[in-house]
Amino acid sequence: MKTLIKDGTVLDPANGVESRLNLLVEDGRIAAVTSSLPRADRVIDAADKLVLPGFIDIHMHEDPVGADGRIARGIFDCMLRMGVTAAAGGNCGINRCDPVEYLDLVDRDGAPVNVLLFAGHHYFREQAGALDKYAPITPEQAARLRSSLQRALDGGCAGISYGLRYVPGTSREEFLDTASCCAKSGKLLTAHIRGDALDVFSAVEEAAEAGRRFGIPVQISHIGSMAGFGQMAEVLRQIDEYRMNGLDIQCDCYPYCAFSTMVGSTTYDDGWLERYHCGYDALEFTEGKYKGRRATAETFAEMRRDFPQCLTVCYVMREEDVDMALTHPSVMLGSDGLLDQGQGHPRAAGAFPRFLSKYARTGKIGLYEAVAKMTALPARRLGLTQKGRLNVGADADIVLLRYTSIRDNASFQHPTLPPDGIDTVLIGGETALEGGRVVNRRLGRAIRL
Repeated sequence: MKTLIKDGTVLDPANGVESRLNLLVEDGRIAAVTSSLPRADRVIDAADKLVLPGFIDIHMHEDPVGADGRIARGIFDCMLRMGVTAAAGGNCGINRCDPVEYLDLVDRDGAPVNVLLFAGHHYFREQAGALDKYAPITPEQAARLRSSLQRALDGGCAGISYGLRYVPGTSREEFLDTASCCAKSGKLLTAHIRGDALDVFSAVEEAAEAGRRFGIPVQISHIGSMAGFGQMAEVLRQIDEYRMNGLDIQCDCYPYCAFSTMVGSTTYDDGWLERYHCGYDALEFTEGKYKGRRATAETFAEMRRDFPQCLTVCYVMREEDVDMALTHPSVMLGSDGLLDQGQGHPRAAGAFPRFLSKYARTGKIGLYEAVAKMTALPARRLGLTQKGRLNVGADADIVLLRYTSIRDNASFQHPTLPPDGIDTVLIGGETALEGGRVVNRRLGRAIRL
C-alpha cells in the first residue's frame, strides 16, 4: 500500500531540509519526497503540521517482563504518545532480563516502538554472582561477567551501560576491564557515572579514560542530574576539551530540574543532604503509603528500610544548568524515563513535547536544532543509518505534530498523562498513533546492532 503525506512542512536535520514537501511511503520506507502529488492508496493531510522523523530516545528504561513471559504495557506506550519511534533501554547498568532474550520477545510479539538495548553491567554483574553492590568482584565472577557482556554484544546489544553510582564496589579496574569488550565492535559505552555534584569532574574523567584507552565512543548519561548543581559550565568545558583532542564523547539530558531514583539506591546513602545542600523535604515519594508527600527524616528512614524500591523525585537541580546542557551542541535529548506500575517521573511521558514547547517554542533553542537533538543526533550516535531521517530509502518512522499546540501534560502528580499536539505517528509506514490515540501496539521491532 502507498501512503501519501501531503502539504506538511518537512523538517529533517539529518539532510539539512526544512521545506513544504510531500512524502510517499511504500513497503515501510520513504519511496519519494516531492512537491508533486503522486497517486496513493491512502492520503494523510499534513497541512499546518510539521512532518518530522520519528523521535529517538537514547536513554530510557524499558518495561518489565510479566509472569506470562510477555512485556508489560507501560512506558513504551508513553514513548509512542510523545512521538518516540525508537527507544534505547537497558541504561544505567540495568536490564529487566537478559537483553538478547528481551529483544527476542519484541520480535515475537511486537512493541509500541522499535526497541534497542544496552547490556547492563550491573545486571550481568549480579548474574555472575556479585550480589553485594558495595563489595569488589572476585576473579571468577569477573571472568563470567566479561563473558556474558561479550555474548550480549555479539547478540545485538548496542553497547554496554554502567550505573557506577549505583554499584560502588565496581573498581576502576573492573570498569575498564569490562569496557574493553566494546573495543572489537566499537560499540557505545554509556554511563551513569560514579559521582555527581563536586565529584562529577573525576567521574567524567574515569569514563573518558575508557574511551581513550579502547578507542570507543562514550556517552555520559543524564548530565543534568550529574552536574546540575552549579558544575555544568565547567563540566561542559571539560567535555569540549576532550572532544577537541579526538575523544568521541557526548551527553544526553532531560528537560526537568528534578531527578528520580529508588529511595534505597546509593544516591541516598549517608551524605546526600550535604551533597545537594537540601533537607529531607527535597525528596518526594511517587508510590507507596506516602505517595505524593515530601519526606521527613522519619519517613525517609522507614521507606529505605521497608520499601527500598520506591521511586522518588528529588527537586535539587538548577534550571540554568539544565538549560545550559540542553542548548549545548554535544548534548542530545534523552528522557531517562522510568516507571513502576505507572508511577514515577513525568519525563517518561513528557520529555519530548516539553523540550519543543519549553525550549524551542520559547526561543531558548531553535526549532531545527531541537529536532536534531531528538532525531539526527541520537540516530548517528546509535548507528541507526536509516532512522532519524526522511530521505528516500529511509525507514518510514514519521511524526506529524501541531507545533503551536504541542505541550506536555504529564506532571509529578499524574506522570503518564499524554501530551497535546502529537497527531499521528507512523512506524514502518503503518499508523501506530492517530489523533493522539494508540491504535497499534505491535509495529515496533527489535533493533540489533
